[in-house]
Amino acid sequence: MASNNVLSLLGWTFLPNLATGWVQSIYYGITIRAGDRKPAPGTPRYIEHRRRIHILVVSLYLLYTIYEADYEMRRASDYYADLGISFSASERDIKSRFRRLAALHHPDKLMSSGTADGTEGDFFMHLKTASDTLVDPARRFAYERFGPDVVSWKHCLTVHDYVVRGAQVLIPYYGFAAVAMYVLGLLGYLDWGRYWRWLTLIVLCVFELHTVTRPSFPRFLDNLVNPLLTRFTTHPPYLPFQVISLARKLSITLYIAFSQIGPLLQPPDQRGKKPGEASEKQLLQNIDRLEHTARSMDVDVTRLMELEMAPFAGDPEVISTMRMKLKEWLVQNTIRADPMVKDALGRSFQKRRVDAPAGAKGNR
Repeated sequence: MASNNVLSLLGWTFLPNLATGWVQSIYYGITIRAGDRKPAPGTPRYIEHRRRIHILVVSLYLLYTIYEADYEMRRASDYYADLGISFSASERDIKSRFRRLAALHHPDKLMSSGTADGTEGDFFMHLKTASDTLVDPARRFAYERFGPDVVSWKHCLTVHDYVVRGAQVLIPYYGFAAVAMYVLGLLGYLDWGRYWRWLTLIVLCVFELHTVTRPSFPRFLDNLVNPLLTRFTTHPPYLPFQVISLARKLSITLYIAFSQIGPLLQPPDQRGKKPGEASEKQLLQNIDRLEHTARSMDVDVTRLMELEMAPFAGDPEVISTMRMKLKEWLVQNTIRADPMVKDALGRSFQKRRVDAPAGAKGNR
């Protein structure tokens, strides 16, 4: 399992980049005539072409991984397909079908006919396990939702027992996934698409909980997906545990696609930046602009004051007095121009007595 994960990670990090270089070379070989110059690496045109081709390559690789997961699932088969019965087969149909297959694949009969190849015994036991599982209603319910692992679950007799046993596997799986996403987010590895990653995980968890606890198949599977597959393709219908397995594979693929494609969909000036970094940079630029404007105004005010004081040059006492008066005038005008001060003065004037004689104080 660990080796498969390492190979998958290497595939996502190495193969798309390698394929992007090949596809870009082929693209230039087809679209650019002989003798014309190709875009040099590092130029804006070359970078834009590489970005688009890389998105296409990763998207195709994403579709391939989904197809590969579905192919492996079909090759593994299921108990219904092995017995050759439908999902709605009754207990009587299952037993009848098993007796018919047992007559063909029983090891004793094959030994007597001399056609045994050493694997028929295993196949017969597999058919018997499939028949015993589907005949028992509780085990059949569990198999359809949790897969063939339920055969090894001990001390489970009822549907409730199987659901509780499945929850003991389900809860740690999503708990570990949530902790891993949170830790990787703190380390800065999952900055882009963080909201969509959590939404995907929550939707998948709710879907799986709903699927394994309902007495029937999901409606979209029973009324849409399986009828379309059986009517228009040769693809076998899905069981709930197969849909869950495919959904888990799809979610992992989406997480990787978020990291690969997401940053490439951002504007050129936003790529490679963390969320909030662009707004923070813009804020710093605005602060620098305001500081520069304030400095310019300070310089202009200083020059104006020097011009006003020019006629009094050489008389320190007059200059000091003029500076104080000028400062008071600036402060008073600034205060009076303040909207709050104007409002307070206006309310004060409204409260004064209109018919009061000159010099009288107070209000109504």
